[in-house]
Amino acid sequence: MSENYDCLRLENQLCFPLYAAARKITSAYTPYLKPLGITYTQYIVFMVLWEKDDIPVGEICQKLCLDSGTLTPLLKKMEEKGWITRTRSVKDERSVFVRLTEKGSELKKECGKIPAKIGQCVPLGEKDAAELYRILYQILGGMK
Repeated sequence: MSENYDCLRLENQLCFPLYAAARKITSAYTPYLKPLGITYTQYIVFMVLWEKDDIPVGEICQKLCLDSGTLTPLLKKMEEKGWITRTRSVKDERSVFVRLTEKGSELKKECGKIPAKIGQCVPLGEKDAAELYRILYQILGGMK
C-alpha cells in the first residue's frame, strides 16, 4: 500500500515561505541596526517603548509575542547598555516595569529612517503590502 506524503513536501507548506521571508526581512535590518549596537529584537522592544513607555514586562511580551524567558535576558542587556531601566512595582513585586532612559529615547531619532529603507527592500506595492499585513495579523489573531 503506497502512502501519499505530498503534505510533507516543502513546497506545500505555508510555514516555510513565512519563515524564510521573515528571516530575509529581519536580516535586512542588520546593516541599519548594527552600527547602533542594536539587535532586531531590541529594536522591536524599542518600538513598543517609544509608543508607550514605562510598561510592565508582560505587556511587552504580549505585544511582541515573546515569553518572559526570552525577553528578560534581552532587557537585562538593554539595561546594561543604559537604554532602559527595570523597576519592580511597589504594588505587586511580581511585576517589573520597563522605562526608557534618555539614551534609549534618543535612539528613536536615529531609527526613524529605518522603516522607509526596509520598505525599499521589500518588492511589494502599497496595496499588496497592506493586504499581506492584514493577512498576517489575521493569522496571528487566530492562532492559539
